[in-house]
Amino acid sequence: MSAPGWLQIGFTLLAIFLLSIPAGRYMARVVMGQRTPFDRFFDPIDNAIYFLIGRNVVSQAMNWKVYTLHMLATNMAMTLIIFAIFLFQDHLPLNPLGFHGMEAFQAFNEAISFITNTNWQSYSGETTLSNFSQMGAITFPMFTSSATGFVVAMAWIRAFTVTDGGADLGNFYRDFIRFITRVLIPVCFIVALVFIEQGSVQTLDASVTAHTLQGADQTIIVGPVASQGAIELFGTNGGGFYNVNAAHPFQNPTPLTNIILMVLMAVLPAGIVVSFGEMIGNRRQAGVLYGIMGALVVLFLLVCVIPEQSGTPILSHAGLESAASSGQPGGNMEGKEVRFGISGSALFADITTAFTTGAVNSAHDSYTPLPGITMLGQMMLQCVFGGKGVGFLNALVFGLIAVFVAGLMVGRTPEFLGKRIEKQEIILVSLTLLIHPLVILSPTAWSMIAPYALSSLGNNGVHGFSEVLYAFASGAADNGSAFAGLNSNTAWFNLALGVVIFIGRYPPIIFLMGVAGSVAQKPTTPPTTSTLRTDTLRFGVFWLATILIVGALTFFPALVLGPIAEFFAMKAGLTF
Repeated sequence: MSAPGWLQIGFTLLAIFLLSIPAGRYMARVVMGQRTPFDRFFDPIDNAIYFLIGRNVVSQAMNWKVYTLHMLATNMAMTLIIFAIFLFQDHLPLNPLGFHGMEAFQAFNEAISFITNTNWQSYSGETTLSNFSQMGAITFPMFTSSATGFVVAMAWIRAFTVTDGGADLGNFYRDFIRFITRVLIPVCFIVALVFIEQGSVQTLDASVTAHTLQGADQTIIVGPVASQGAIELFGTNGGGFYNVNAAHPFQNPTPLTNIILMVLMAVLPAGIVVSFGEMIGNRRQAGVLYGIMGALVVLFLLVCVIPEQSGTPILSHAGLESAASSGQPGGNMEGKEVRFGISGSALFADITTAFTTGAVNSAHDSYTPLPGITMLGQMMLQCVFGGKGVGFLNALVFGLIAVFVAGLMVGRTPEFLGKRIEKQEIILVSLTLLIHPLVILSPTAWSMIAPYALSSLGNNGVHGFSEVLYAFASGAADNGSAFAGLNSNTAWFNLALGVVIFIGRYPPIIFLMGVAGSVAQKPTTPPTTSTLRTDTLRFGVFWLATILIVGALTFFPALVLGPIAEFFAMKAGLTF
């Protein structure tokens, strides 16, 4: 790869790191109710919303059960609203192109997808949704689903700091509203203006007519693109106004916006780790976790970028040669925008799956096999930073398992942040850990033998398997991107993916909040010589090894059947 390509990668990663520190500290102040420089402006907005929903509700202290119940009820109510908008789109305003309402199975799939921060799309936005649907059923839940993941993570952190036996893990509505008004809306407003200045579209018009040089008229779909694109990335939502997503020049017009989009989707998930250190009063512990996640990002990034730069032996300058061919001259540019090149596209693919955002600026289906391991692997582990709150909590799940195993191995008390980790916590985190492979591997296996699923494959052989595996991994990980060679707009995939997205999102949250409730009831014990320290480099290495070993034991066989088999087939000169 050229020096400018590496420079772009290095600059982007450095920008993410530098911005995540002040962002994380600011978020910690917001969620801890501390004074911020923006209180004078935001307090009236927050108070107006509190008045509308009832101050007695907002002032109520919530234990883990009440907090979780209110979160689930709020999400369910929003899901029904989104489902109704999709279903009855043709009866709602701002639909000058006369788009019909969605079919029921697809409306179910999309409602579940967008309320869970997954944003899986089995439709083309510009030919399916009205501007009202784009704003009311797409942009709206991009704010709320992002806030939901974040505040659940914050409530979980409070469990390790409270001294009231877990009676007060915060108030869901207060956390939820403050995060939206004080973090998401201000940043997205400014970023949307930057996108507009760079050439992104923002209008309530549905289309414009262009007169071509050949004398014909061409209808170009437009709409509120910039505003949706800002929260799409900043909220780690994914999805997009256009079917080709961030590869569309109206959504991602310049190389500068391409970098901004990558920084946006990474800064808050990375910042949550910083918030964690501020809230528990132990920046060293947060630094260990940040180092683990950062190491995983770099490791997977190299697996993604270098093979793409090498290309495929079959398309070498010498023609169809042996498996020892030197590779494709200039690297694999298939499915990529020339504006961004291989480095800008591969880095985007790595970040969007590491931070489980799901936005794309290139066709993942067209990448060489090894980058497929990066995209699938990061979603399978779901803790390479991951999305808003979700990746952070999954990393801590692995951390609790590492604490318990290490404590048993060395004969020390298995404690994390002064709280004993015992049988009840391990049962709950084990259930959380097992749900993820269950909802990925089981429907993938069924889809490879069911005729109504096989008919959706765009490719035969191992690549077809990778397409299906990617779809369910993307849904379970709240990612939403796709290999795109799979026709997922069928009754089976709409229903199956909707169920996978739902199960992959809410049961793990319930189990983890159960862990929070359990540890919150325990006294915080000061560290002694028998306590296993978790804020050291040595334990960080053990923590990282736990993630890789458990992940490999769980998902490596599936990767062998997919991208790994395809890699060796490619080296042997086989295609699909």
